[in-house]
Amino acid sequence: MLVQVEPLIPALRRYARALMRDRAAADDLVQDCLERAVSRWHQRRDGSVRAWLFTILHNLAITQFRQATARGRHMPIDDAGEQELASAAAQEQRLIYQDVLSKLAKLPEEQRSVLLLVAVEDLSYADAAAVLNVPVGTVMSRLSRARERLLQEMDGVAPGNVVVLRSLK
Repeated sequence: MLVQVEPLIPALRRYARALMRDRAAADDLVQDCLERAVSRWHQRRDGSVRAWLFTILHNLAITQFRQATARGRHMPIDDAGEQELASAAAQEQRLIYQDVLSKLAKLPEEQRSVLLLVAVEDLSYADAAAVLNVPVGTVMSRLSRARERLLQEMDGVAPGNVVVLRSLK
């Protein structure tokens, strides 16, 4: 079991960080995922261990998002570090990185999840469909819409606000 799971931990952490946008929360999510996988290893069906672990991680994240929405975000001021209270000067790469992350965060959750699983984690459409519990065709259409919307966001064109102008001769 350890031989199958251990190489997947970096990919699980990347996906968790992209979903949670907080390093500590992402690490906690991965730990919860691994704990659940170990305790329920006997319940695993034949198939991709990678897809199974990503499914567990994704479902745990959705549960956390729902719980956070219900209770709201709380951080005691004593626990807030300088990073949360002030923004430090950043270099160009950091700004571009933050811009891409903010544009990615604007995507609907289902599009963002598909884009992260397929483009970042390199899951096949079938594995991504298994993780998200949707048909492969849904993965393909969500991925297409996510890529298009992200491209529009990066180009500064708001989706749905595009006006086509005709030229007059």
